[in-house]
Amino acid sequence: MMQALINGTILADREFLSGMAVLVEDGVIAAILPEGELSPGIERHDLFGATLLPGFIDIQVNGGGGVLFNDAPSVETIRQIGAAHRQFGTTGFLPTLISDDLDVVTAALAATEKAIADGVPGVLGIHLEGPFLSSDRKGIHDPDKFLVLQEDLLDVLPPLTNGVTMMTVAPEQVSPALIRKLTERGIIVSLGHTNADHAMTRAAIDHGATGFTHLFNAMSPFTAREPGVVGTALDDQHCWSGLIIDNVHVAPAILRIAFRARPLEKYILVTDAMPTVGMPTDKEKTFDLQGRTIRVQNGVCVNAEGTLAGSDLSMDVAVRNCAAFEEVGLVEAVRMASSNAAAFLGIARQVGTIATGKKASFVAVDEDLNVLETWIDGVPVGT
Repeated sequence: MMQALINGTILADREFLSGMAVLVEDGVIAAILPEGELSPGIERHDLFGATLLPGFIDIQVNGGGGVLFNDAPSVETIRQIGAAHRQFGTTGFLPTLISDDLDVVTAALAATEKAIADGVPGVLGIHLEGPFLSSDRKGIHDPDKFLVLQEDLLDVLPPLTNGVTMMTVAPEQVSPALIRKLTERGIIVSLGHTNADHAMTRAAIDHGATGFTHLFNAMSPFTAREPGVVGTALDDQHCWSGLIIDNVHVAPAILRIAFRARPLEKYILVTDAMPTVGMPTDKEKTFDLQGRTIRVQNGVCVNAEGTLAGSDLSMDVAVRNCAAFEEVGLVEAVRMASSNAAAFLGIARQVGTIATGKKASFVAVDEDLNVLETWIDGVPVGT
């Protein structure tokens, strides 16, 4: 059935359009045209003055709605995580598995493959955040799960046949030659949880790594005589960098420096969300992570020692926080949550902007960026 979304302001790439309708057919944007040119028989969906944005894409989602991907790497867990985040404008996501045993990794890959085959709304692929990470920058990860990647393990980690496979690795644990082999298999390699120096980081990029996972967090810092991973990321103008903008993970002054150092189109908003995002309001905001109790304190997920453990951040709040920076503004903040992520994942031809021929995945928001309604592949769900 063909439907027209009318009576709203549309963000098409970097331009806000008024008086235009978005025509949707079979889950795809068929046209963007003046409302006066719509045929009389086309069903109309009134946006009542809302702003229509491209649906948000989150490449780092550990959990949501009370469930954690590591606890039960299943189709149903992926479905619950997607439903929890959809109410905050996320219409595409990568369920993210933090460092775990290889049998859990295998189960997570199989579950994601089946979720995509079953048409679970929003799932675009998988993000394996480990286990090839550095104990020097472990964050909340269990270092007992960490491994050095050997060539014989490549067959244990096949990329998805449908959907995106992203892997966060530390250059100390994965040689440049094996980074090249991962990318040749179609795996997107991002660098994170690493204490690598500039030379090692640069070698990883030169062999195919294209991203940095939650820039500034769990990586060697920028110092006077050694750029570290942070300095290498800020110096590079081509790789993408994820940012957790919850006013805790990265200080505002640091973010302002980052925004001035590199093209804004190379930043991606991520939540690194844990099960507490979208959790029923009558539940205590706590959960178990590999035998450790994590609780939300002052809006932040921490363990008993105060170590950050992912986040309690939703994507609508991340966009709102990012848009408040003078260096960014609303349009670029939305792009960091949509088109930039799509470009990084190599799926910009299908999603990420409101344009003819792309999937009809949108989020309608009010003037305060509160989510009013979402569509995934043309299917609406009210919040």
